[in-house]
Amino acid sequence: MQRIDIDDPAVDMDASQRLLYQGKLFTGEVAEYQGEALISLDGYTEGIQDGPTLEWFPDGTKRSEGVMRMGFVSGEYLEWHPNGTLASRQVFSEDGKRLKEEYKWDVQGNPTRTWRDSDA
Repeated sequence: MQRIDIDDPAVDMDASQRLLYQGKLFTGEVAEYQGEALISLDGYTEGIQDGPTLEWFPDGTKRSEGVMRMGFVSGEYLEWHPNGTLASRQVFSEDGKRLKEEYKWDVQGNPTRTWRDSDA
C-alpha cells in the first residue's frame, strides 16, 4: 500500500474535498509528521478518507483511533488525554450518519458524560 506525507507538495484537494496526489484521486495511507514524530495516519480510497484513522501526541502517546467509511466515522471511535487516560468513546452507526453512544472522562478518569440514543 502506498503511503504519502500530507505535506508533500504533490498533495492537493479537488472542489469536492477529495484528496489528490500528483493530480489523481489517492488510495493508500496518508501520514502527517510533526518534526520526526508521526502524529496521524489515515486510510484513503479514491480520495475519500476510508479505513483506519489514528493520531498520536508528539511524544508517541495515542491520541485517537477509529475507522472511517467513505468519509464518516463508523463504529467505535476513541480519544485519549495526553496522560494516556481515555477521554472519550463514541459509537456510530455503520454508515456513520448517527451517533449511538457517547462517553467522556476527565483527565483523572472520572466520568463526565454518559449518553445513549434511546433508539440504539
